[in-house]
Amino acid sequence: MNFKPILIIPGEKKSIFFEIFFKSIKSKKITSPLIIICDKKILEKEIKKYKFYKKIEPIDFKKILNEKIINKNIYFIDIKNSNSKNYIHECFKVAFHIIKRGLTNKLINGPINKSKTLKGKYPGMTEYISKSFNEKKFAMLIYNNKLSVSPLTTHLPLKMVAKKITKKLITEKIMIINRFYNQKLRFKPKIAVVGLNPHCESLSKFNEDTRIILPAINSLKKKNIRVSGPYPSDTIFLKNNRKKFNVIVGMYHDQVLTPIKTLFEYDAINITIGLPFLRVTPDHGPNEMMVGKNKSNPLSLIKAINFLDKR
Repeated sequence: MNFKPILIIPGEKKSIFFEIFFKSIKSKKITSPLIIICDKKILEKEIKKYKFYKKIEPIDFKKILNEKIINKNIYFIDIKNSNSKNYIHECFKVAFHIIKRGLTNKLINGPINKSKTLKGKYPGMTEYISKSFNEKKFAMLIYNNKLSVSPLTTHLPLKMVAKKITKKLITEKIMIINRFYNQKLRFKPKIAVVGLNPHCESLSKFNEDTRIILPAINSLKKKNIRVSGPYPSDTIFLKNNRKKFNVIVGMYHDQVLTPIKTLFEYDAINITIGLPFLRVTPDHGPNEMMVGKNKSNPLSLIKAINFLDKR
């Protein structure tokens, strides 16, 4: 069987990514070919640092569609001049070209410094990647096979969240989540939606939970989607509550990411759903304080590779 390759963009130069990548490869048998997209000098330096001796072969980006890519092998595409301010963008540009040419539909990227790379043009990498494929409907899913979460808004300041919450946005996001579970995971998910306000109550005359969120849920139920809520976010993650659901949708980033990371730590991955390909990232940042110590936990990256290797 011929497996589509998994493209891998390591991301920031100062990061724990290569450490956890080499640990992941040593700990797991991977069937899909892997193609690392980065500066050759960085790759060679990291190989030497972590004493990784498995063969990594160069592959010509311009001839990649005609190259014979073998299962279980590791390749790299050299993106020169890692000191350039556009280095990360160039890595993604190559990956996007390969995906658009139909060679693969699998991408993993390592941690990215959003403020340095995106310079305020996008809230996060999810939006940056979606824009590159002209996709306006997408969702962030922090996935664990026991429980996943999805924030309705991603990297917004709290003062901006309430203005962004609409019935249309809630409907779109939950339909994307439902479609992903049906098409990729082959089952119909049970989805919980949390409210915006404490206990789903508001001192204001306008309560988003009853005026926006509840009508959106009722509308989705008519589409035969298994969704319910809104639930207070301070109790939905209690053991007896969360075990009733596959996905919990929150109104803002930390409302659902804080509890999921507390519950599963590194045993979760970040999937951008709604794209014409599968984009997965380990659920942590560059962690510069741990660079070079060889003590970082590779579990999230192992889960990311394993997820794509099966698809």
